[in-house]
Amino acid sequence: MNEEAGKRELEKLEKAAEQTSEPQEIQQRADQSKNGPAEKIPPFWFVPYLAAAGVLGGGLLLLDWKESLFRPSLAERIHRYLPGGFGVVGVLAIARGIEVYAIARLHSAASRFNLRRILRLAVVLVVTFIVVSVLFVNWYAAVVSLGLISLIPGFALQTPISSFIGWVYILLRAPYRVGDRIQIGEARGDVIDVSYLDTTLWEIGGRHLSTDHPSGRLIKFPNTNVFSTPVYNYSWPLFPYIWNEVKFHVAYGSDLEFVAATMQKITEEELGELMMEKVKVFRELLARTPVNDLDVNERPSVIFRVSDNTWLEAIVRYLVYPKESGQVKSRLTRKLLAALNAQPDRVLFPKGDNR
Repeated sequence: MNEEAGKRELEKLEKAAEQTSEPQEIQQRADQSKNGPAEKIPPFWFVPYLAAAGVLGGGLLLLDWKESLFRPSLAERIHRYLPGGFGVVGVLAIARGIEVYAIARLHSAASRFNLRRILRLAVVLVVTFIVVSVLFVNWYAAVVSLGLISLIPGFALQTPISSFIGWVYILLRAPYRVGDRIQIGEARGDVIDVSYLDTTLWEIGGRHLSTDHPSGRLIKFPNTNVFSTPVYNYSWPLFPYIWNEVKFHVAYGSDLEFVAATMQKITEEELGELMMEKVKVFRELLARTPVNDLDVNERPSVIFRVSDNTWLEAIVRYLVYPKESGQVKSRLTRKLLAALNAQPDRVLFPKGDNR
């Protein structure tokens, strides 16, 4: 597989992985697109726009029929404003139609979120263009006036402009998406919003917690941070797992074979065969991409390492979903301790101050 073909295969698999949490379906979705409405389509979404267009049309008919009701200068302005109103309503109706019939059909929630942001930005720009065209007949004078007025604020808006460019970068390069668990600088949490200027995280851990449980706090940072701070993403769609470990100190005289077998058996039971089967399928998918040299073992492994003190470290390493890592680690710790403590002759733990 050459480099370009490998990249195309990786991109195709990533897009398919965003649409399903079942690894068995990823290759099928990558080979054959399955379209279907991901959101319920409202049946009468167009009614408010038709009503607004009817009101504007009635205003034009009234103006043509009874122009004498208005002063000539006012009648001229109304003649200019009403077509502009038609343009605004038309833009809003077209945007809503795109959202209902195109964006809502996408399976990926992150893609729907990003495309809606882009669509709303485009609508704001077009509506602004229409409003300026209606209010300012002389475009040259309007441009000069706006240019002079915005010259000084432009210097003060350098950071927001950089953050907007950062938003564009996030959309194009996707260092993270809504729903991903990331760490950027000292901020760590789940992405719940990516606006035009900043990103919002639902913090996990933090200064008040030692686990991966949500802290209840929100973290906001400007999008421009993606240009200067490394982003750690725990939610790559094509391999949505992280390695985690549980370790204990045991004496050199312990039955290491028994310790390893017990820790591996309990960890496999806790994770379940379904979890390991999913990891296996994801590993096979990775083997078809440019990252095919990754060492991915779907089953837990136990290793022993010499500690800095007089004990050995017995470590069980396993793969887990990032958002479940704290719960799984807590359950595993309790079950492993119960099983190992049940055999005090074969598993020697530190006691008292001998640690």
